[in-house]
Amino acid sequence: MSETSTQSQTELALLIGTTPKSIKVPDFIEQINNCDFEAFFRSEHVRNYLVVDAKDEQNGEEQSLDVVLDSLKLFRPQMEGYIDEMSRLSIGVAALHAFIQVNWTGPDLTFAPSDVIYTSDNQALSTYKTMTDQQLNSVATARLALSGEPAYHLSKAATFLYIALRTFELSYQTIPSIHWWRLRGGRIHREVLDEPVIFSDADFAAVEEFANTYLPKDHPDVLGRYRIEKGLMHHLLKQDKLAADEFVKAANVMGLQYELTGVKGRKTKFQVDDVTQLVLLAKGRGREDSISDPTPQSNGTKPEETLPETLELNDDTLLETTQYTSTNASDSSTFLSDIDPNNQPTLHPLDQCVFLGLCLHVKNTSPLHGLTTEQMTPYVSRVIAHPQNWSVHTMSLLLRSRLEASRTRTVERSTLQLQALIDQMPTSDSTVPQRLQYFHQIALPSKWEMEKELALRMVGLGVLKSALEILERLEMWEEVVHCWQAMERHEQAIEVVKDLLQGRKEEADAVTFRGKANKQRVKGPMDRAREAKLWCILGELEPDHVEEHFQKAWEVSAHTSGRAVRSLGGYYFARGKFAEAIENLQRAVEIQPLLARSWFILGCALVREERWEEARDAFSRCVVLDEEDGESWNNLASVYLRLSSANRQKSNVEDVDPAKVESDAVWNNKRLAFRALQQGLKNSYSNWRMWSNYMVVSIDVGELAEACRALGRVVEERSEKDGKESVDVEVLERLISAVTRSSDLDESSEKEARPPNPNEGLGLYTRLDDLFTQVILPRVSDDGRIWKARAQLLTWRKRWSEAMDAYSAAYRCEVVSEAQLEVDLEKWREAVVHVEEYIDVLRNFGPKAFMERDGAEGSGKKKREGSWAFQTRSVLRTFMGRTRDAFEDEPEWKRLEELEEEIKHV
Repeated sequence: MSETSTQSQTELALLIGTTPKSIKVPDFIEQINNCDFEAFFRSEHVRNYLVVDAKDEQNGEEQSLDVVLDSLKLFRPQMEGYIDEMSRLSIGVAALHAFIQVNWTGPDLTFAPSDVIYTSDNQALSTYKTMTDQQLNSVATARLALSGEPAYHLSKAATFLYIALRTFELSYQTIPSIHWWRLRGGRIHREVLDEPVIFSDADFAAVEEFANTYLPKDHPDVLGRYRIEKGLMHHLLKQDKLAADEFVKAANVMGLQYELTGVKGRKTKFQVDDVTQLVLLAKGRGREDSISDPTPQSNGTKPEETLPETLELNDDTLLETTQYTSTNASDSSTFLSDIDPNNQPTLHPLDQCVFLGLCLHVKNTSPLHGLTTEQMTPYVSRVIAHPQNWSVHTMSLLLRSRLEASRTRTVERSTLQLQALIDQMPTSDSTVPQRLQYFHQIALPSKWEMEKELALRMVGLGVLKSALEILERLEMWEEVVHCWQAMERHEQAIEVVKDLLQGRKEEADAVTFRGKANKQRVKGPMDRAREAKLWCILGELEPDHVEEHFQKAWEVSAHTSGRAVRSLGGYYFARGKFAEAIENLQRAVEIQPLLARSWFILGCALVREERWEEARDAFSRCVVLDEEDGESWNNLASVYLRLSSANRQKSNVEDVDPAKVESDAVWNNKRLAFRALQQGLKNSYSNWRMWSNYMVVSIDVGELAEACRALGRVVEERSEKDGKESVDVEVLERLISAVTRSSDLDESSEKEARPPNPNEGLGLYTRLDDLFTQVILPRVSDDGRIWKARAQLLTWRKRWSEAMDAYSAAYRCEVVSEAQLEVDLEKWREAVVHVEEYIDVLRNFGPKAFMERDGAEGSGKKKREGSWAFQTRSVLRTFMGRTRDAFEDEPEWKRLEELEEEIKHV
């Protein structure tokens, strides 16, 4: 985008919402930037585009509102060059901002959409009794439903949003910035839906290409605005990691330097000792040369601007703000070390928008997705300390209210601050341009969403009646139902929904539509998306008729309600009707592909039907949408393993070389299963079943070091409850076998560092030795097989004395501690075998062990020559004396006598 181009400068001025002094723009662009929307829409230039055909040309009768709205001259596809395209774009932008003003920032508009839409005979639609603004709004609201998700039916001037979206969808040839406006319009559209609908990858790619090609690289604030807005769209779509990345990019491109560090300070009034407090040190770049965002005044606000009220805490213990007793952070990096935490420089509103964007995911606990909840408070406090703009300051107070909602000492201010923010919306304490200037760079909720948040806050505090009054006024019936259920009045909840469906209870737009003169009660003009939602709510309230109601919702919506088929899919899955569940869930994910839970249940249903490849695709979508879903990663790994088995069976049927299949597809699937479990365990660290699966798969793919780690985690999680059952001895023995198969350890290798390969030899031995000493044996010490495995490992390492101790511990577990030894013949026979094995060990390793032990004790002490032989005879005599009376006549006894005679001569 060249600065010398008049067209580019006009587009730039429209994008940033202000007109720099160095740029000359048309008057209608200036009207939009000054938010003089009524003058804009009533201008002769704009009126020519807002003309509809109100009457049928053939019979002269009035046409339906559906037809009238679509007949706008503005929507005609033929474009006549740059001036025509810019005129249409400006109408779309003005309509979008008018809708935002009346539903987000306030104050109310002084005109309605029907006042500025004209018929071919130059009459405003508002002059027609059958085409009132309320009726026009109802038609537009129905048109705004997307992918089965209804738009909020009490939004004001919805016609303006519909006009804006339809205008942005036109084919523009000379205005590249249309891609950015589609991003802005798409976000506002999704804000009015019940659930956000996907913004396609193609749309993201188009706006990214525009940004890389046309946005001026010498104006970082313009690039920063784009990055912030893209991050806000990702946040709306619950893609928090992508959102955090975009906010960081915005900070980098705008030259914002910041650091979260610790400084000595106090939070309470009676605190004596200073402790380290989190503080955000931040400094923006100078903007004297910026054409897009002039630097605010040093006091933060313009003379005519009034900011939202910041309520004080007034707590008897907590200070209003953290008082830092140190003027420098000891561990701060060089470029911010000179900043005084108590007197930091003022930040530009765009810099503040970056910090607020980083704090949107208030309940985040994963550092991978950005700031955690504990880290957000310093960011929000940094913005609140220097208010610059009405909307930005409102957003910062809202975020502080959310952060304080769960704390006992701050919950009161949290609720009162939220109420104060709602009350300020309709006032005129600041100008409309100031409210809209940075609106697209913050995630300010709509008026109805803020009121809903207040109502839900009241529900959490137990103030149910007040919450119910707010929700009924907002006609948010699903939340109304939840309130009645919280008050344990289930029948009342059902009655509310049935009254709405049967026309006994009318919504505000239905009353307006039928007119005040009509006293007859009739069912109002509820659009099909909202009616389908009510049938779904009723299905959840009436378990005996759940299938019937969900089917009704699907039919009422003309097969567009994602919620209806999601509910049907879950219903059939719970009852084992997996084929029906798959059919409905596939429809659901086609309509609304952003909901990971739908993909998960679909994957589970496909697994039950053994449709492995489709199940793999379903669980893959789950982990793309939510990479922290450990259960989906686990199921994906299981499906990969099933695909390996299926490939083997296929090779047998088709007479394919099994070795080739094993080395290709089967091996690849096992590796994919290994990686899936590895990723899933990052977020399910305490799930021992996943660790158990990971252990087995690691063995299969040769990752023995990981198998060793997994076995340790299983023991840590299970040992307290399950004891020795928590140790998979077969896996343990296989790991030891992998160590002992390697060549004997020579003297030089003992002195070297750990070999690079951790899956064999000394590399694996070190991990196994730690596994025994630090994990298994401190928790499980009563299993003979474990001690024998330990002894085998020590024998390979030629640690004879410790190996003998391990064998002795195994003998004590298997023979000495066996309470049924004198009465159970089978256990006695098993014990005979253990005695014979132990005596063989003593005879073979005893001399080496005792020589090693005597050498360690030093030559100054008296050595016990032949003490291993004494131990051998003692073991046998003790065992025979203990069991002589019970089993002296058994055939195995003779073997013991022969062994006793043999060791007499040792």
